Amino acid sequence: MTQPALRLAALAFALSCAVPAVQAHNAWLLPSTTVLSKGDTITVDAAVSNDLFVANHAPLRIEGLQIVAPDGSPIKPENEARLKHRSVFDVPVSQPGTYRIAVLNNGVFASWKDKATGQTKRARGTPETIGKEIPADATEVSVTQSAGRIETFVTVGKPSALKPIGQGLELIATGSPTDLVKGEKSTFTLRIDGQPAKDLEVTVTAGNTQYRDKLNELKLKTDDKGQFSVTWPAAGMYWLDASTRDNKTTVPQAKERRLSYAATLEVSP
Repeated sequence: MTQPALRLAALAFALSCAVPAVQAHNAWLLPSTTVLSKGDTITVDAAVSNDLFVANHAPLRIEGLQIVAPDGSPIKPENEARLKHRSVFDVPVSQPGTYRIAVLNNGVFASWKDKATGQTKRARGTPETIGKEIPADATEVSVTQSAGRIETFVTVGKPSALKPIGQGLELIATGSPTDLVKGEKSTFTLRIDGQPAKDLEVTVTAGNTQYRDKLNELKLKTDDKGQFSVTWPAAGMYWLDASTRDNKTTVPQAKERRLSYAATLEVSP
Protein backbone atom coordinates (compact mmCIF):
# COMPACT_ATOMS: atom_id res chain seq x y z
CA MET A 1 0.00 0.00 0.00
CA THR A 2 1.38 3.41 -0.92
CA GLN A 3 1.31 6.39 1.41
CA PRO A 4 -1.60 8.03 -0.51
CA ALA A 5 -3.56 4.79 -0.15
CA LEU A 6 -2.76 4.68 3.57
CA ARG A 7 -4.04 8.24 3.93
CA LEU A 8 -7.30 7.40 2.17
CA ALA A 9 -7.77 4.36 4.38
CA ALA A 10 -7.07 6.43 7.47
CA LEU A 11 -9.61 9.03 6.35
CA ALA A 12 -12.29 6.40 5.86
CA PHE A 13 -11.59 4.99 9.29
CA ALA A 14 -11.53 8.39 10.97
CA LEU A 15 -14.97 9.18 9.60
CA SER A 16 -16.25 6.02 11.24
CA CYS A 17 -14.80 7.08 14.60
CA ALA A 18 -17.86 9.25 15.27
CA VAL A 19 -19.29 5.94 16.54
CA PRO A 20 -17.55 2.74 17.65
CA ALA A 21 -15.23 1.73 14.83
CA VAL A 22 -15.62 -1.33 12.64
CA GLN A 23 -11.94 -1.95 12.07
CA ALA A 24 -8.63 -1.06 13.63
CA HIS A 25 -6.82 -0.12 10.39
CA ASN A 26 -4.40 2.77 10.94
CA ALA A 27 -5.69 3.35 14.44
CA TRP A 28 -3.14 3.00 17.20
CA LEU A 29 -2.12 3.38 20.82
CA LEU A 30 1.38 4.71 21.43
CA PRO A 31 2.82 4.43 24.97
CA SER A 32 5.59 6.78 26.05
CA THR A 33 7.59 3.67 26.95
CA THR A 34 6.91 -0.07 27.05
CA VAL A 35 9.56 -1.17 29.57
CA LEU A 36 10.29 0.32 33.00
CA SER A 37 12.66 -0.86 35.73
CA LYS A 38 10.33 0.37 38.49
CA GLY A 39 6.82 1.71 38.94
CA ASP A 40 5.95 5.04 37.36
CA THR A 41 3.29 6.69 35.21
CA ILE A 42 3.26 6.42 31.42
CA THR A 43 1.39 8.51 28.87
CA VAL A 44 -0.46 6.97 25.93
CA ASP A 45 -1.43 8.71 22.69
CA ALA A 46 -4.42 7.32 20.76
CA ALA A 47 -5.05 8.40 17.19
CA VAL A 48 -6.04 7.64 13.61
CA SER A 49 -3.35 9.13 11.42
CA ASN A 50 -2.03 9.64 7.92
CA ASP A 51 1.38 8.38 9.06
CA LEU A 52 1.95 5.71 11.68
CA PHE A 53 2.49 7.10 15.18
CA VAL A 54 2.29 10.71 14.02
CA ALA A 55 -0.88 12.35 15.35
CA ASN A 56 -1.76 14.41 12.29
CA HIS A 57 -5.33 13.48 11.48
CA ALA A 58 -7.97 12.57 14.10
CA PRO A 59 -8.22 11.41 17.72
CA LEU A 60 -9.22 7.84 18.48
CA ARG A 61 -12.31 7.50 20.62
CA ILE A 62 -11.41 5.75 23.86
CA GLU A 63 -14.81 5.05 25.41
CA GLY A 64 -13.94 1.35 25.16
CA LEU A 65 -10.61 1.72 26.97
CA GLN A 66 -9.64 -1.18 29.25
CA ILE A 67 -6.41 -1.29 31.26
CA VAL A 68 -5.53 -4.53 33.03
CA ALA A 69 -2.76 -4.79 35.64
CA PRO A 70 -0.47 -7.85 35.94
CA ASP A 71 -2.68 -9.30 38.69
CA GLY A 72 -5.77 -9.00 36.48
CA SER A 73 -7.28 -6.01 38.24
CA PRO A 74 -8.65 -3.06 36.23
CA ILE A 75 -6.88 0.29 36.31
CA LYS A 76 -8.51 3.66 35.73
CA PRO A 77 -6.72 6.04 33.35
CA GLU A 78 -5.77 9.48 34.56
CA ASN A 79 -5.77 12.91 32.88
CA GLU A 80 -7.85 11.84 29.89
CA ALA A 81 -8.14 14.44 27.13
CA ARG A 82 -9.49 14.50 23.58
CA LEU A 83 -7.41 16.89 21.47
CA LYS A 84 -7.81 17.88 17.85
CA HIS A 85 -5.55 15.17 16.44
CA ARG A 86 -5.22 12.68 19.29
CA SER A 87 -6.64 11.42 22.53
CA VAL A 88 -4.27 11.15 25.46
CA PHE A 89 -4.29 9.57 28.93
CA ASP A 90 -1.91 8.56 31.71
CA VAL A 91 -1.59 5.09 33.21
CA PRO A 92 -0.10 4.54 36.70
CA VAL A 93 1.99 1.35 36.56
CA SER A 94 3.13 0.43 40.04
CA GLN A 95 2.85 -3.37 40.04
CA PRO A 96 5.72 -5.43 38.62
CA GLY A 97 4.75 -7.38 35.51
CA THR A 98 3.03 -6.79 32.18
CA TYR A 99 0.04 -4.49 31.62
CA ARG A 100 -2.48 -4.74 28.78
CA ILE A 101 -3.86 -1.44 27.50
CA ALA A 102 -6.66 -1.86 24.96
CA VAL A 103 -9.49 -0.02 23.25
CA LEU A 104 -12.43 -2.27 22.34
CA ASN A 105 -14.75 -1.34 19.50
CA ASN A 106 -17.79 -3.60 19.55
CA GLY A 107 -21.04 -2.77 17.82
CA VAL A 108 -23.72 -3.60 15.29
CA PHE A 109 -24.22 -2.05 11.85
CA ALA A 110 -27.39 -2.17 9.78
CA SER A 111 -28.49 -1.09 6.32
CA TRP A 112 -31.90 -1.27 4.65
CA LYS A 113 -34.09 0.16 1.92
CA ASP A 114 -36.58 2.78 3.02
CA LYS A 115 -40.03 1.77 1.76
CA ALA A 116 -41.23 5.32 1.14
CA THR A 117 -38.19 6.70 -0.72
CA GLY A 118 -36.39 3.59 -1.91
CA GLN A 119 -33.17 5.03 -0.52
CA THR A 120 -30.62 3.02 1.42
CA LYS A 121 -30.48 3.91 5.11
CA ARG A 122 -27.80 2.98 7.64
CA ALA A 123 -27.49 2.91 11.40
CA ARG A 124 -25.01 1.85 14.06
CA GLY A 125 -25.68 0.84 17.62
CA THR A 126 -25.60 -1.97 20.15
CA PRO A 127 -27.37 -5.34 20.10
CA GLU A 128 -29.97 -3.79 22.38
CA THR A 129 -30.60 -0.64 20.32
CA ILE A 130 -30.12 -1.62 16.68
CA GLY A 131 -33.60 -3.15 16.33
CA LYS A 132 -35.18 0.18 17.26
CA GLU A 133 -33.32 1.89 14.41
CA ILE A 134 -34.77 -0.30 11.65
CA PRO A 135 -38.36 0.47 10.58
CA ALA A 136 -40.81 -2.43 10.67
CA ASP A 137 -41.54 -2.05 6.92
CA ALA A 138 -37.88 -1.85 5.86
CA THR A 139 -36.69 -4.15 3.07
CA GLU A 140 -33.29 -5.59 2.12
CA VAL A 141 -32.20 -5.44 5.75
CA SER A 142 -28.56 -6.35 6.41
CA VAL A 143 -27.11 -6.49 9.94
CA THR A 144 -23.41 -6.99 10.70
CA GLN A 145 -21.75 -7.44 14.07
CA SER A 146 -18.25 -6.04 14.64
CA ALA A 147 -15.57 -6.73 17.25
CA GLY A 148 -12.28 -4.82 17.19
CA ARG A 149 -9.34 -4.62 19.57
CA ILE A 150 -6.54 -2.03 19.48
CA GLU A 151 -3.88 -2.58 22.14
CA THR A 152 -0.36 -2.21 23.45
CA PHE A 153 1.64 -3.61 26.36
CA VAL A 154 3.85 -2.18 29.11
CA THR A 155 6.11 -4.10 31.50
CA VAL A 156 7.48 -3.01 34.87
CA GLY A 157 10.51 -5.07 35.92
CA LYS A 158 10.19 -8.73 34.96
CA PRO A 159 7.49 -9.59 32.33
CA SER A 160 4.49 -11.62 33.47
CA ALA A 161 2.21 -13.93 31.50
CA LEU A 162 -0.90 -12.39 29.95
CA LYS A 163 -4.16 -14.22 30.56
CA PRO A 164 -5.88 -15.15 27.26
CA ILE A 165 -9.13 -13.30 26.66
CA GLY A 166 -10.94 -16.03 24.74
CA GLN A 167 -13.22 -13.65 22.84
CA GLY A 168 -12.84 -12.11 19.40
CA LEU A 169 -9.51 -11.84 17.59
CA GLU A 170 -6.56 -11.75 19.99
CA LEU A 171 -2.77 -12.01 19.91
CA ILE A 172 -0.76 -14.30 22.16
CA ALA A 173 3.03 -14.03 22.36
CA THR A 174 5.22 -17.09 22.95
CA GLY A 175 7.46 -14.88 25.09
CA SER A 176 6.70 -11.38 26.28
CA PRO A 177 5.27 -8.81 23.81
CA THR A 178 7.56 -6.24 25.46
CA ASP A 179 10.77 -8.30 25.04
CA LEU A 180 11.37 -7.94 21.30
CA VAL A 181 14.88 -7.38 19.91
CA LYS A 182 16.26 -6.32 16.52
CA GLY A 183 17.47 -9.32 14.49
CA GLU A 184 15.71 -11.86 16.69
CA LYS A 185 12.67 -13.95 15.78
CA SER A 186 9.44 -13.62 17.74
CA THR A 187 6.58 -16.09 17.50
CA PHE A 188 2.95 -15.16 18.04
CA THR A 189 -0.42 -16.89 17.87
CA LEU A 190 -3.67 -15.36 16.68
CA ARG A 191 -6.87 -16.84 18.09
CA ILE A 192 -10.54 -16.31 17.42
CA ASP A 193 -12.74 -17.00 20.44
CA GLY A 194 -9.90 -19.04 21.91
CA GLN A 195 -9.35 -21.18 18.80
CA PRO A 196 -6.44 -20.93 16.32
CA ALA A 197 -6.98 -18.32 13.58
CA LYS A 198 -5.78 -20.39 10.63
CA ASP A 199 -4.48 -19.03 7.31
CA LEU A 200 -4.98 -15.41 8.37
CA GLU A 201 -2.95 -12.60 6.80
CA VAL A 202 -0.98 -10.44 9.22
CA THR A 203 0.69 -7.13 8.39
CA VAL A 204 3.60 -5.70 10.38
CA THR A 205 4.60 -2.10 9.63
CA ALA A 206 7.41 -0.05 11.13
CA GLY A 207 6.67 3.50 12.23
CA ASN A 208 8.11 6.67 10.68
CA THR A 209 6.20 6.00 7.46
CA GLN A 210 6.27 9.73 6.72
CA TYR A 211 9.97 9.38 5.91
CA ARG A 212 9.57 6.48 3.47
CA ASP A 213 8.37 6.39 -0.13
CA LYS A 214 7.03 2.87 0.49
CA LEU A 215 5.54 1.32 3.61
CA ASN A 216 7.80 -1.76 3.34
CA GLU A 217 5.40 -3.70 5.52
CA LEU A 218 5.92 -7.37 6.27
CA LYS A 219 3.14 -9.64 4.97
CA LEU A 220 2.80 -12.83 6.99
CA LYS A 221 0.27 -15.64 7.31
CA THR A 222 -0.75 -17.84 10.22
CA ASP A 223 -0.34 -21.62 10.03
CA ASP A 224 -2.79 -24.34 11.11
CA LYS A 225 -2.04 -23.53 14.76
CA GLY A 226 -2.65 -19.83 14.22
CA GLN A 227 1.07 -19.14 14.63
CA PHE A 228 3.38 -16.82 12.71
CA SER A 229 6.89 -15.50 13.29
CA VAL A 230 8.56 -12.13 12.75
CA THR A 231 12.31 -11.49 12.50
CA TRP A 232 12.60 -7.83 13.42
CA PRO A 233 14.64 -5.92 10.80
CA ALA A 234 15.28 -2.85 12.93
CA ALA A 235 14.62 -1.30 16.31
CA GLY A 236 11.62 0.98 16.77
CA MET A 237 7.85 0.99 17.15
CA TYR A 238 5.81 -1.40 14.97
CA TRP A 239 2.12 -1.68 14.14
CA LEU A 240 0.71 -5.20 13.74
CA ASP A 241 -2.77 -5.74 12.36
CA ALA A 242 -5.08 -8.46 11.10
CA SER A 243 -8.76 -8.79 10.25
CA THR A 244 -11.24 -11.43 9.19
CA ARG A 245 -14.94 -12.22 9.15
CA ASP A 246 -17.16 -15.16 9.97
CA ASN A 247 -20.80 -16.02 10.70
CA LYS A 248 -20.41 -16.70 14.42
CA THR A 249 -22.53 -13.81 15.56
CA THR A 250 -24.04 -13.34 18.99
CA VAL A 251 -26.61 -10.87 17.66
CA PRO A 252 -29.73 -12.68 16.36
CA GLN A 253 -30.31 -10.28 13.45
CA ALA A 254 -26.68 -10.36 12.25
CA LYS A 255 -25.56 -12.76 9.54
CA GLU A 256 -21.87 -11.74 9.59
CA ARG A 257 -19.27 -10.86 12.20
CA ARG A 258 -16.26 -8.68 11.33
CA LEU A 259 -13.19 -9.09 13.51
CA SER A 260 -10.14 -6.83 13.67
CA TYR A 261 -7.00 -6.56 15.74
CA ALA A 262 -4.10 -4.09 15.96
CA ALA A 263 -1.19 -3.81 18.35
CA THR A 264 1.70 -1.40 18.87
CA LEU A 265 4.93 -3.23 19.72
CA GLU A 266 8.37 -1.85 20.57
CA VAL A 267 11.55 -3.52 19.32
CA SER A 268 14.80 -2.84 21.17
CA PRO A 269 18.20 -2.37 19.45
